[in-house]
Amino acid sequence: MTEQLRADPIACTGHGLCAELLPERIWLDDWGFPVIEEGELTPELLKLARRAVDACPTLALRLERERRATTAWSDLRPAGRKLLE
Repeated sequence: MTEQLRADPIACTGHGLCAELLPERIWLDDWGFPVIEEGELTPELLKLARRAVDACPTLALRLERERRATTAWSDLRPAGRKLLE
């Protein structure tokens, strides 16, 4: 399971500290808000990403574990029930 860097666009106020701390993955748009490059974080980048997350003044930046969908739709229905009754 890998971790992905995410920014909450509602909480972010555009301080730009994240882009200064992690320019390898984050740059600022024309209004000063972060744009995050997708992709796997190497151990070195993960360490820098954690530092950027910890330094975010509005707690808008976070690391999330990537979730993979492994549940089939049929697994969500109670056994023996038809989808439409």
